[in-house]
Order: sequence, then structure tokens, then C-alpha cells
Amino acid sequence: MRDYLDFEKPIRELEEKIEKLASAESPKSGTQDEIRKLRTKLAQVEHQLYTTLTPWQRTQLARHPQRPTTLDYINELSREFLELHGDRNFGDDRAIVGGFARFNDRSVMIIGHQKGKTLKERMQRNFGMPNPEGYRKALRLMRLAEKFGRPIITLIDTPGAYPGIGAEERGQAEAIARNLFVMSRLSVPIISVVIGEGGSGGALALGVSDRILMLEHSVYSVISPEGCAAILYDDPSKVPDAAASLKMTAQDLVGLGIVDEVIPEPLGGAHRDPRAMCDRVAKALANQLYALAELPTDQLIAQRDQKFRKIGVVGGLVPVGA
Repeated sequence: MRDYLDFEKPIRELEEKIEKLASAESPKSGTQDEIRKLRTKLAQVEHQLYTTLTPWQRTQLARHPQRPTTLDYINELSREFLELHGDRNFGDDRAIVGGFARFNDRSVMIIGHQKGKTLKERMQRNFGMPNPEGYRKALRLMRLAEKFGRPIITLIDTPGAYPGIGAEERGQAEAIARNLFVMSRLSVPIISVVIGEGGSGGALALGVSDRILMLEHSVYSVISPEGCAAILYDDPSKVPDAAASLKMTAQDLVGLGIVDEVIPEPLGGAHRDPRAMCDRVAKALANQLYALAELPTDQLIAQRDQKFRKIGVVGGLVPVGA
């Protein structure tokens, strides 16, 4: 059963009319013509709606409960996935999944946030919000990939790192900072794909990469629109304005030079055709991996360093130490 977002109400109404007419036990004369007209109108409405989405509407699509998750992509894109667990310090955080797999006949390390789908699974996965042991697990797997010379693919989909007291007591900020530091100097190619919601440091801890890709309707931001509206305006009705101001969409971030490639989604979002979405992600990853595999290690690290040093440069000013 399809879940409709608030702004998809016109589409829901048309689809319900079509379904009602198509399932009628005693169809009236002209029913098929009416169905054809409604389907034509539905196609027009869908095209108009999904090609003029606002940043807030894209954010809602990025959070869609039926959107493909990290494990969906791993199962479709790779084979022989061997999930590895634990940070060898505190425990295993199920909000982060990762392990070795074969992608395009190449051994890779895949790591990503996992939100879950059912309510029970989302609670087990902490709604995709990792604790510090999750980031330490990810770092352990990255170092393991470097040891064996395997490229790293990270799939980003989190509202942010878990802000609980226990997480802070166990060093949440340090764990994220350590990932940023180590990822910047890893000697193997790193590609990140924002498949849904990329929230703040919780996302960036898996995002210091040679190439950053985003799905068309994914978002990547330092804060959620709700958090921004609460801080700046103290007004929940300003959430759409905050989303626009944050420049958090894939299209905005490519323009700012933060993201390297936008992967188009099926009309209506990745959840409308997960198989087609996986095929597009696979093609983009294969192209990027092929290009990065040709680079010597020194050049790979130098380019990664320059990529992040250029972010935020205004008016030709160069950061100190660049």
C-alpha cells in the first residue's frame, strides 16, 4: 500500500477515482474512456508536481517511510555481503551497518546508516541515529578496508547523531571528529551517496569522501528545517522557509561545489521504483570507482584534501594553511 505525503493529495484523489472505476462490478458505458482521461490527467499532474518541488517537499520525500534503505541497496547492488559487527570497545550499534561485499566483481567495503522500515525495526535501529559506538564501528571497518586495499562506499541516511546523555558520556563528539580526521587521510578511494536524509555531523562522519553523490530528492544539511525554524524564528510555520534558506537540496549543493553528482530518481521518488533506482546508483558508483581506481595514492589524498578546503571559500579567499 502506497503512503501519500500531504502535498501528494491531488495524485491520491485521481488514483482513487481510477481504482474505483476500474474495480466496478458493472462498469457503465464510457467508463474506459473516463479512465483513460483520468490517467492522462494523472500523468500531467505528476509531472507538474514532481518537477516543481520545493526544498521542504524534497525533504519530505527524502524521509518517505517507503524509501529504499541502506540494506536495500546493499542487497540489490552487491553480492557476498559479510556484515561485521561491534566497535571492539562498547558494543554493536544497529543504526550503522557495514561489511565487505562484491560490487561489479570488485571487493569493497560498504558502510551506511540503517533507519529500518517497520516501527519495531526503526526502534531497534534507533531511527538511523547512531551512538558513538556506531561511528567507532564504521571507523574500524574503514581501517580494515585500508589494510586490505579495498575501496569504501558509504550510504548516508540519518536525521543526525543520537543526542542522548549516554551517547554524550561515551564521547559522541570525539567519535565523529575522529572519523573526519581519519577519513581525510585514508589511502583508499571513498565514495559517499546520500540516499535520503543527511543530517549534520551524524551524516558528515561518513561523508569525508573523494566523491559525494546525492539522489535527486535527498537532502544534506547542518541542521533540520524544523531545528532551524525553531532557533531562528521560534515558529513552526516557518519550516518551509527554513528549508529553502538552508540550500540543502542536491541541486543547491552541486551548485555550491559540495556535491559531485546528482543521481536522478524515478518520477515521484526512489520508492516508486526501487529496482530502477538501484540500477542508477550502481551505474554512478561504477563510473566513479573506475575513475578513482586510476589515481595514485598521493594524488587521491591530495585531491580529497583540496576538495574540502575549497568548501566555503568566498570571493577568492584561500583558507589559512591551504
